[in-house]
Amino acid sequence: MRAGGAALRLTVLTGDGATWHHRPLATEIVHRAHAAGLAGASVFHGVEGFGASSVVHSARLLSMSEHLPVAVVIVDRAERVRAFLPQLDGLVTGGVVTLEEVELLLPGEPAGDPEGGR
Repeated sequence: MRAGGAALRLTVLTGDGATWHHRPLATEIVHRAHAAGLAGASVFHGVEGFGASSVVHSARLLSMSEHLPVAVVIVDRAERVRAFLPQLDGLVTGGVVTLEEVELLLPGEPAGDPEGGR
C-alpha cells in the first residue's frame, strides 16, 4: 500500500425508508456526490440497528424488516467534501451525519519501491 494523503469521510446514517421526492435518500445522495465530482460514494445496508426512537429494527426472520439502517459513505479531500455539505441541507432531515479525518492508503506498490518490498 502507498500513502494517498489526508482525506475526509462523510457518513450519512439513515433508514432504508427515507426518501427524497419519492426516490431513496441514499440514491439521491450518491447521485449528487457523483454530479459534484467527488472521488466516490458507497451505500451500506445494515441488518440490525436502532436510532433516536430506541426501537431495534432487524432483518432477522420473524422480525419486522422495515426501517433498516443505511450508511452512505463518501471519501475525498477535505475541501471537496466540505464544499458538498450544503447539498445535504434540506435533503437529510433525520438520522445522523458525521465527518471524520482519515488517511488514504492506496493499493499497489509503495512509492519508490518498484519490487513491492520483496
